[in-house]
Amino acid sequence: MARRVVGPYSPKAQEGEIRPSLILQAPPTGVMLRAHLAFGLPFAFFIKGFAGPPATLVTALSAGALLVLAAWLTREGVKAQAGYEARKVARRPALPRKMIGSALTGLGLALGGFTGSADLFVLAGLGGLGAALHLASFGLDPLKSKGIADQDLFQTDRVARAVTEGEALLAAMSDAIVRAGDAALESRVARFCDIARGLFRQVENDPADLTAARKYMSVYLTGARDATSKFADLFAAKRDAKVRAEYEALLSDLETNFAARTNALLSNSHTDLDIEIQVLRDRLKLEHSPP
Repeated sequence: MARRVVGPYSPKAQEGEIRPSLILQAPPTGVMLRAHLAFGLPFAFFIKGFAGPPATLVTALSAGALLVLAAWLTREGVKAQAGYEARKVARRPALPRKMIGSALTGLGLALGGFTGSADLFVLAGLGGLGAALHLASFGLDPLKSKGIADQDLFQTDRVARAVTEGEALLAAMSDAIVRAGDAALESRVARFCDIARGLFRQVENDPADLTAARKYMSVYLTGARDATSKFADLFAAKRDAKVRAEYEALLSDLETNFAARTNALLSNSHTDLDIEIQVLRDRLKLEHSPP
């Protein structure tokens, strides 16, 4: 889902507050809608299998199962491509999900057509047409990795791996805060994720910055994820205003430090902006005990 970008001159932007310049884009709405609609096609074969003669049951159910798998792979492939296109340094998907989805769609339609026709040419044409239409609707998966031309493959791979791990931590953090049932905090976490992704994009622009940013992309994000999970469970059980305020203060600290590190890398500053890591770890623990 797209989120509004708040710039430095936005009416709601506070003085001195830093906003991210880039947000990881969600898949295009039209493509995702088609991917979700693809889950409706298998039901035609499920209904046909249960409503028709027993001889067609297994064939119809198998065709429907293939189409469900194809729809799921297609949806995941669309998401993977959106992440690939949003990054300047990215490895190609290890599994070409959309292309496999096309093949399974053709196979499922051919198998489903077998219940009504024994003509192999008709079945082959039906399967081929289905696969072709699927490819026309969703396209091919990214077939090659992309990076910076003057960087070696090892360096590019290190950056891509670090960004992938960082994105997984942000996703886990976003999932955890939902358990707290607080829309305002969900927005705060989303804003922090955008700021953290600004750091990711800078590292992708200049892989040499990975060493300086690794602590933020691993240790701090791991702590933020664990703290968010712990807070969400505690706040959901007992909505303690003090605990909420402390968590908000933690998010403010994280936003400030991630934004400061990004700005330092952008300006090629060698000023030591590192916070004592043990101090931040202590903050991230959020060891609150219910009264």
